[in-house]
Amino acid sequence: MKTKKRPLILRILLVFFAVILILLLLAAFTVFVLPLCEGVSRAPVDGSADWMARLDDKTPLNLVTLPGTHNAGAANADLPFFSKCQTLGIREQLDAGYRYLDIRLGLDEESGELILKHGFTDCKPSPFSTHALTLRDVVSDCRAFLDAHPTEFILFCVKHEHGDFSISEMQTLLAGEIAEVPDRWLLTDTLPVVGEARGKIVLLRRYNDEAGLGGAAGIPFAWNDQGGSMNPTEDVDMNFPGDFLLWVQDRYEYDTDDKWNAFVSGLTIGMEEDEAAVHFLSTKGPLAYGHPYGFARTLNRRLLDYALPAGEPLGWIIVDFGSAKLAEHIWRHNFD
Repeated sequence: MKTKKRPLILRILLVFFAVILILLLLAAFTVFVLPLCEGVSRAPVDGSADWMARLDDKTPLNLVTLPGTHNAGAANADLPFFSKCQTLGIREQLDAGYRYLDIRLGLDEESGELILKHGFTDCKPSPFSTHALTLRDVVSDCRAFLDAHPTEFILFCVKHEHGDFSISEMQTLLAGEIAEVPDRWLLTDTLPVVGEARGKIVLLRRYNDEAGLGGAAGIPFAWNDQGGSMNPTEDVDMNFPGDFLLWVQDRYEYDTDDKWNAFVSGLTIGMEEDEAAVHFLSTKGPLAYGHPYGFARTLNRRLLDYALPAGEPLGWIIVDFGSAKLAEHIWRHNFD
């Protein structure tokens, strides 16, 4: 007895839906599973947790060459293929030697708490968390680190990242967090020296003081957006956020070679005592939604192989997917 053949249209539909299913599975694997396998070595480096102990107390903070992390809270995030920027958590970053934390804030509408964001995506405490990483969690990690390592300080650079709430509201919530342990924070509108900052979280702000907090609002540290890859000959820009000149290279839409060239060019500017510099090695590339790890893997390797210019402070070098070894390569410049 012959079996009936499926109508041609049904067979076409089955093949179509099978292809769609395979593409969806591949997309899910790429966006959610693959990032779990992408990361950096967690191997520690001797002295990385206390490297600032060797700094002179009279040295201005802007003249310390120090490593930092871009989107510091994004070790775990929604849509991690596009949003994940670190492997190490906040406390791990500090133990590894990073002293500048790029903190991007949003608002949890249900709890009313400030949370860590990368664009519209939530940062998470772990890959499988169902809730966002809160500012309170991050500050707790910073305080615990400073309790254990009182010679160190942390540059806490805050930005209003995403959400339907005002900068003034964010400042009020942040001020409430600070008020819980005020002695752990250094609130000033000028760049301090190392001795004043030891044991403190030094607040930098990438926003205007809409709440009118004055010196308690933190050090003004805003710069003009440097996105856009149409002219990859641009590198460092001058900004005047407060009573100092701020040099910034944050070309976050450059491809690998253009980004590296901009980064190296920025390191050569030189700085006076009333100047500060921030050099971002992080980029997402020219696409609307890039893959930070793909760029960081190459750029970080280049930085490790690169002899940093000797003889003068370089400013603050900010990376994606930072390791202890990479941090050491940067902070050791202060003592070579």
